[in-house]
Amino acid sequence: MSFKYPVYNPYLTGREKEFVLDCIESTWISSKGKYIREFETRFASWLGVERAVTVCNGTVALHVALEALGIDRGDEVLVPTLTYIASANAVRYTGANVVFVDSERDYWQMDLRDAERKITTKTKAIMPVHLYGHASDMDATMALAKKHSLYVIEDCAEAIGTRYRGRPVGTFGDVACFSFFGNKTITTGEGGMVVSNNPKIAARVEHLKGQGLAKDREYWHDAIGFNYRMTNLCAAIGCAQMYTIDEVIAKKQRIAEWYRESLADVPVEVHRTQPNTFHSFWMVSILTTEAEDRDPLRAKLKDNGIETRPLFFPIHQMDMYKSNGASFPVAESIALRGINLPSYPALTRDDVWQICAHVREYFHDRGSK
Repeated sequence: MSFKYPVYNPYLTGREKEFVLDCIESTWISSKGKYIREFETRFASWLGVERAVTVCNGTVALHVALEALGIDRGDEVLVPTLTYIASANAVRYTGANVVFVDSERDYWQMDLRDAERKITTKTKAIMPVHLYGHASDMDATMALAKKHSLYVIEDCAEAIGTRYRGRPVGTFGDVACFSFFGNKTITTGEGGMVVSNNPKIAARVEHLKGQGLAKDREYWHDAIGFNYRMTNLCAAIGCAQMYTIDEVIAKKQRIAEWYRESLADVPVEVHRTQPNTFHSFWMVSILTTEAEDRDPLRAKLKDNGIETRPLFFPIHQMDMYKSNGASFPVAESIALRGINLPSYPALTRDDVWQICAHVREYFHDRGSK
């Protein structure tokens, strides 16, 4: 089904086509070529980190980052249950165990009080996920990690451009991971990036992502690695996207503000922003007051050509991750009431007004019954 207002569309200017054609004409279309290093260099400079290493998607970015830190079978990693499943899957790829953490109510990020309660002698790392573009509390996260000697892996897949106390997310932890899937703030189609200010960790990621190839001996492998390399074609798109990254983030700020203004008199809650956070609004998300309104509202919007998404299901509810008797009431409540609204950069103020008019109409009609 095609929608008048899809939930997301990438922002492409034509430079992407130019760079991809240049890449094709050069014949360097696989994992070597000038665009790989250029993308890494430009992204690292823009973010303000020492090293950025391209990989083929955001999930493997998390996996290879965990491997580079030595996370292994029997270890435990703290992960919010309210996140995309890749955060948990990457931990399980290493053989480590996922320990789920509830959300805090106001901003939907990991509840660090709950996290501390779940730390054991086996806990080796904590993975704050900057959910939907809002930052986790990184001061408290880093303090908790220091107190218990934990690694910090920042999952920034949804948080390109997000800042905490003026500092970009992805620059706090031992390592951080970004996604460039087609619906992310900037895209390479499929792609990811691992960043770190620790040169040893970055070098380890570089080594492992390319099949553990020895540095000074051709076709000699000195570690069990992975084929997680980004193609030069994808990196060419990424280089083009870097030209408009700040423009896209600014557009998304305006879109979020238009939604907030247009929904001010409607019984929904637009995702709040903590005072010390620059929320990049990967997705503009709302909560209905009552869970039973969420799906009928989505159906109403769909009937009017407006695509939406539910918030992520808490991972602990899925069969392969079910926790016997575990309770995550805040995450479950948020997930049952949450909707992602169209959030693509080309939306206009009038587009947002039209979308919100249907939200307003739903609640008007419900109140009239």
